[in-house]
Amino acid sequence: MMVSKNYKINRAKRVAIAMLRLQLISFLLFILPVVACPLWGQVVQKKQLTPSDYHLWGELQLDKIAPNGKWTSYRVGYESGVDTLFVRNTASLKTYTFPAGNNTTFAANNWFACLVDQEVRLVNLKTGKLETIANVTQYAFSADASKLILLITSFAGESTLLIRTPEGSTIEKIYGVNNFAISPTSKELAYTVNRDNKNSVALFSLEKICHQSWILEDREESFHDFTWHESGKALTFFSRQSPSATINSVFYYRLDNKTVLHLNPKTQLGFPEDAAIVTNSTYKLSISDDLQKVFFAIKLNPETKPAVTDSDVELWNGNAKWIYPMQQKWGQFEEYAHLAVWYPMKQLFTPISTTKLPVVMLSGNQQYAILSNPQDYEPQFEFEGPRDFYIVDLATGDKNLLLRKHSSFYSDLLPSPTGKYIAYFREDNWWVYDIATKTHTNVTLNTGGQFTGKVHTLYKDSAYGNPGWSTNDNEILIYDQYDIWAITPDGTSYRKLTNGREKHIQFRLSEKVSNKRLKENFDGWKSSAINLEKEQILRAEGDDGRTGYFKWKSGLGEKSLVYGSQYIDQFTYSQKEGTFIYQEQRFDCSPRLMFKKEAADAKLLFQSNPQQEKYTWGKSELIEYRNSKNIALKGVLFYPATYNPQKKYPMIVNVYEKQSNELHKYVNPTQFTEDGFNATAFTTQGYFVLYPDIQLEIGNPGITAADCIVKATKEVISRGLVNPDKIGLIGHSFGGYETAFAISQTGIFAAAVAGAAVTDLNSFYLTVGWNTGKPDMWRFGAEQWQMEKSPFVDPQAYNRNSPIASADKISTPVLLWSGKEDRQVDWHQSIEYYLALRRLGKKNITLLYPKEGHTLLNPTNQKDLFERVQQWFGYYLKDEFPPLWISQGTK
Repeated sequence: MMVSKNYKINRAKRVAIAMLRLQLISFLLFILPVVACPLWGQVVQKKQLTPSDYHLWGELQLDKIAPNGKWTSYRVGYESGVDTLFVRNTASLKTYTFPAGNNTTFAANNWFACLVDQEVRLVNLKTGKLETIANVTQYAFSADASKLILLITSFAGESTLLIRTPEGSTIEKIYGVNNFAISPTSKELAYTVNRDNKNSVALFSLEKICHQSWILEDREESFHDFTWHESGKALTFFSRQSPSATINSVFYYRLDNKTVLHLNPKTQLGFPEDAAIVTNSTYKLSISDDLQKVFFAIKLNPETKPAVTDSDVELWNGNAKWIYPMQQKWGQFEEYAHLAVWYPMKQLFTPISTTKLPVVMLSGNQQYAILSNPQDYEPQFEFEGPRDFYIVDLATGDKNLLLRKHSSFYSDLLPSPTGKYIAYFREDNWWVYDIATKTHTNVTLNTGGQFTGKVHTLYKDSAYGNPGWSTNDNEILIYDQYDIWAITPDGTSYRKLTNGREKHIQFRLSEKVSNKRLKENFDGWKSSAINLEKEQILRAEGDDGRTGYFKWKSGLGEKSLVYGSQYIDQFTYSQKEGTFIYQEQRFDCSPRLMFKKEAADAKLLFQSNPQQEKYTWGKSELIEYRNSKNIALKGVLFYPATYNPQKKYPMIVNVYEKQSNELHKYVNPTQFTEDGFNATAFTTQGYFVLYPDIQLEIGNPGITAADCIVKATKEVISRGLVNPDKIGLIGHSFGGYETAFAISQTGIFAAAVAGAAVTDLNSFYLTVGWNTGKPDMWRFGAEQWQMEKSPFVDPQAYNRNSPIASADKISTPVLLWSGKEDRQVDWHQSIEYYLALRRLGKKNITLLYPKEGHTLLNPTNQKDLFERVQQWFGYYLKDEFPPLWISQGTK
């Protein structure tokens, strides 16, 4: 958990502490043998972990791997704000360290660079020579790593673009450069120059024969937002008369014919008179794949509204599509930016999205726009309602209805990469729309597969996903529960690429290896192209908790690369060298980086938190249990650090929904948690900890959650591990609701802690989520509580699932907490419960944290809640002497 900036220590102190930590890590790595975590404990006498030790723990993050697989970079960060970047050789383990290093680059196989504040640290990986280059605001390497580009700013504010060899020989020095943008191929460099109060734009070739050419020279306006075509064939950018002025031109430059074209909003035919070009994070300046179009954002100039002198009253109209705060936050379409397209070669301009159809994505080849209006079927009471989608030919403006009343969920409509098709999920099947023939085909109907299931937390069953298409859109790739399918767009041919169902292993295309499978597409997403003729890396997760990665080849199927009883992630692959680096961890083994060649055993590269060797530690175990309807469910049981089978221990049950995927995840001990809970802290203090999976039932979320919680708890009791009279229950948010409800149904728990809990479904149904502006009614539809009916239709269901309705049955002492600025769950829900329990004479204490939201972010408050939760359970579950706030608050 990283603390906020206000609590970070100053830069000099951070570096000093980082160096001390490096000395400690080096010492520990020297004295500790490189052995597997299960063997820890055979070397030194263990001691109990205490809160005074927690600051020693850091979090490991793999960064990059060199192209030849011989070097890797990674960082370790601490809750104090201190972080250190490491660069390590995968064979010799030679290591370089850079406190606070970031913005890293492996240039070919010989060089490594990073930024530390405004200094570039450059390392020759062959010779070990380290160079520090000061006052650098931006840097890059050429494609062949023969040139290092540096933008250096002097103390007087003057900037210089320095192009040099990594060894130090100057190639070019250009004064007055404001910024630069290197092409995606790293073969060209665009930059702006200011001389004698005139601005110019230049292009510099980074090929073997370097040369500079001018795109624009000696202009009054300034130039910014340089954007390259994805293959480096063209460049586009904006201009302004001054930094605070509106954008007055868009420029487009083709490298093949060296032509400069520009759009002037004042003279461009078709450009709205009352609009201006703006920068926008959603509608970014971009060039189409075919080099024919430039996309950017425009915004209508706001009309002058009459001054309101009498009152600033808000009008909440009963017939409004969206309630007032939601309309103000999301529905001012006439005031928002919209997407537009410019055809530079034809000098044509067309707005694409409008106030009537404000939401837009493009087909894969950017020839068509897919438009919608989120208010089509409002008012409705889901988080986002369905809408009508229209498809518009950008060349002709021809508009047709694509889908009526279709889901607005982000992955339920995805254009194919080449632009031939649009895939969408409807009626539990995947469909493909052929843009050329305007036909819809259900492509999964005849496969016999089931492509829906539990995917998202606290959400109804949904599509497992469409990660992409094969080359040239020949086949659409679709997930089921375990496997990857390839299906032709007409649905006549299909094949299952993996054998996960037979092995009880879920296979997914690895996103770490080739970045995210879904690509940003303005207001939506689009699928990626995947070459099935080439080797693919698959992420694997087994029903038994094992994880890892497999290699898949057409005709051969999947073959394990690394797979075992650990949580394995951050897989980084050097296909050319056949080597890979990954992170593995278990609850009793701190994350570590492993290096592996395909035919060899894995080798330890770096072990985080080696000081764990000195302390006793718990372990994790996957358990199985059945609820009252005989449905098989799982849970994770964490053992106390000093477990003795001759003793019975107190236990804390932590609840939410599905948590069995936490089986092998390491938990750094810390007092600075956002919800007051830390599994490692409890296991090292002599508690069992249980994470039960919970299966909710439509219309009965509280009843079924309580049933699962009790059944899982009794399963552990039946094993003779815990003291049945010393079991606590804790949860936050939806887990807070489950906690508050469960203790009204059972007396099995000796103490409970409920954070940011919903306690009265009737009153919560009629609240507003101020972080979204939406009525909280959506939480009772397809998501979270899944009541499906309103309290006006089925009041009995709301009453029987409301903690407050059964508060008179509670015998468990409960600690409630909430942030007084919680805009997600109204903090008055905790107050309602507190008042009910107080009126009934039940033991309870409520903690309210001013200036805190749904979770606690102030480290002082985080520590306070952590300590109070520890004290609460310590008193009720371990018979520890109570602090004054408990004894006085519960006597």
